Amino acid sequence: MLDGKMVSTKVLENIKNESVSFIEKAGRPPGLAVVIVGDDPASAIYVRSKERKAKKLGFRSEVISLGSSVSDEELTSVISRLNKDNNTDGILVQLPLPDGFDTWKYLDMIDPQKDVDRFHPVNLGKIMLGRTNIYPCTPSGVVRMLDEFNIDVSGVNCVVLGRSYIVGKPMASMLTNRNATVTICHSRTKNIPDILSGADMIVSAIGSPGFVKADMVKDGAILIDVGINRVDTREEAEEFCTPQEIEKFKKKGYAITGDIHPEAFKKSSFYTPVPGGVGLMTVAMLMDNTFRLFMERTGS
Repeated sequence: MLDGKMVSTKVLENIKNESVSFIEKAGRPPGLAVVIVGDDPASAIYVRSKERKAKKLGFRSEVISLGSSVSDEELTSVISRLNKDNNTDGILVQLPLPDGFDTWKYLDMIDPQKDVDRFHPVNLGKIMLGRTNIYPCTPSGVVRMLDEFNIDVSGVNCVVLGRSYIVGKPMASMLTNRNATVTICHSRTKNIPDILSGADMIVSAIGSPGFVKADMVKDGAILIDVGINRVDTREEAEEFCTPQEIEKFKKKGYAITGDIHPEAFKKSSFYTPVPGGVGLMTVAMLMDNTFRLFMERTGS
């Protein structure tokens, strides 16, 4: 099992230890600003988690909460202010934005040198070309876990399920740059089970509970589960979740599972659990990205 809790704790401890001298030299802490629009409950939970982690590391954390009726002018003004603020090193617009907001319009406004999520087109281009050392948080977390467990993907036949700019596309580029042979599958791909059955490694980021079944996976495959899915019925919990999550369902009335069915993990050489895997790494790598941007901007 690729233990996301262990690796994320290690990442955060390294940041805390390394940042002391850099903060002293710069005369200020790293600054992270998060802009959240609307009242999506999941987004609010993520933002609170990010804020807690930042403050625990001694970072300056600013959360700007805007209602879903915020005007284009006001949202634009907030991003412009953060771009100009010398104490802000990383800017994040929490996604998804409410219906009616042009996501790319606002992501494009962020200064590429402060784009902590690395979704600006300039940064996505550098990722494809392998000309950066700062990557989107979730794919970066996956790579960090692979490195921690000395998993070399050179020559590996890898299938990435999902083509989003958040996970799928940058993940495919990062693995390709490490000499993996990568196939991207998505909603229009034909014969996905056949493609998966030949994969040495599967990275799933499609948001579909238990989509990857045991009979789609070959023995010894590396299984990376990026999906985090909430199930709200006992039937779903019993079908898709681990015994531990089924017990949680009995107490809470819901459970969490990934895109890869737990039975498939039994055939793998390595796997990431859900919960306790890639999700924990995402927040840790956000802090790592913030620290890296801080060092770049302060010349540390």
